[in-house]
Amino acid sequence: MTDRRRISIFGATGSIGQNTLDLVAREPDRFEVVALTGGRNVAQLAADARRFGASLAVTAFEDALPDLRAALDGSGIEAAAGEAALVEAARRPADLVMSAIVGAAGLAPGLAALETGASLALANKESMVCAGPLVMATAEAHGGRVIPVDSEHSAVFQALLGEDIACVERVIITASGGAFRDWPLEKLAEATPAEAATHPNWDMGQRITIDSASMFNKALELIETKEFFGFAPSQIEAVVHPESMIHALVGFCDGGLMAHVGPPDMRHAIGFALNYPARRPVPVERIDLAKLATLTFRPADETRWPALRVAREVMETGGLSGAVFNAAKERALDAFIDGRIGFLDMPRIVERVLDRVSAKGGLNIDVITLDKVLEADHLARRLADEEIG
Repeated sequence: MTDRRRISIFGATGSIGQNTLDLVAREPDRFEVVALTGGRNVAQLAADARRFGASLAVTAFEDALPDLRAALDGSGIEAAAGEAALVEAARRPADLVMSAIVGAAGLAPGLAALETGASLALANKESMVCAGPLVMATAEAHGGRVIPVDSEHSAVFQALLGEDIACVERVIITASGGAFRDWPLEKLAEATPAEAATHPNWDMGQRITIDSASMFNKALELIETKEFFGFAPSQIEAVVHPESMIHALVGFCDGGLMAHVGPPDMRHAIGFALNYPARRPVPVERIDLAKLATLTFRPADETRWPALRVAREVMETGGLSGAVFNAAKERALDAFIDGRIGFLDMPRIVERVLDRVSAKGGLNIDVITLDKVLEADHLARRLADEEIG
């Protein structure tokens, strides 16, 4: 077919990437896979590259390249590794690039994809947190489009279709509350990485599931909402919604609320991004409202989840504070997973790093560039390591 949509998937071996490939596999005549990238799971990466006929497979780790080449031997598929290879892969001609790399590492490939004029399906929220103005300016300058894949931001995006954004009064993004939403506050200090990595609703990777338990994931999403849609921090709210059926609500000046309701299945938001501006069937559960019966909400307590309070300070500060916030969070998460710090130490470390960079005047900047973001990222990681000890 001549109208097949060329797609590259960054982070193909993770949960978002695998769900994307699931949808692509259901309509093989509609998609042509250009490049797939992954981490150390080179067996999965190679198998998917072979299955979908990709022309290029890239691992982020250079020491994994020999294994990737061996797994692709005889296939004719090009293999590469490292940060530069990820950026080069993003420059391969494609209509849509799925950015599902976890962390700040997704920023440079996402920018490179936008520079080609491709649409960027953005599941890498850290790109918007670290460099939202740069991402959006790059898309505008090259005729690209950024389509959110986080379920909350996809929900806001869909609720705003055909609406005048000037009529929006408030945006409410929902949080499941994660693994510890019903734990006594005093017990949180004893939480283990294994306990934090068990989500009550969503099937996600270890890191994002722990971020859900600490509400750092929602903190990032608050910042992303500001950067993606341009709303003021005072317009953006978060509530705990244990059923995870309403992903976001948009409130308008006439008092009406537009809610996006759907099952906790990432294939809905992924499918919307893959097919935008059209809608096509997606194999997700259809909700039976009679069986669902009740939807509940509760305040997002910033005493229980201080990451939310710190995120509000980041939204107000702007500049490079998002890059510092994200980098310090990543290092604190590493330390928690390794058992070097406790669950409640993570927000303390992030706040301390922000305070230290702010004291040096390192947060305020007029124009955000990739180099400045990377400098802030490296500084924040070093300071976080010092705080961790």
